[in-house]
Amino acid sequence: MTRYDLGFLLLLVAGIVGTGIGVVYTSYASRMEFVALQALHTKRQELEVRWGQLRLEEAALTTHARIETRARRLLGMRLPREGDVRVIEGGSNDG
Repeated sequence: MTRYDLGFLLLLVAGIVGTGIGVVYTSYASRMEFVALQALHTKRQELEVRWGQLRLEEAALTTHARIETRARRLLGMRLPREGDVRVIEGGSNDG
């Protein structure tokens, strides 16, 4: 085996070892990214559930009956009596 052959063989071995290390590192990095992706999917599902709960709560808190009851109780509001209503008629815009 000549010196040239030995150098070429060492270069091939170094290339194979480097490629092997690259494959192992890439597989590891891919697994870590997949784990992070799964965590994000789980978080998204939790947020979607929470959003649904908040929408249901909003629907319950904004019913007309509840708003009217709170307006009467907390703000002292009431429907106007007949004498409290005044109709203002506007003039015609015929010019």
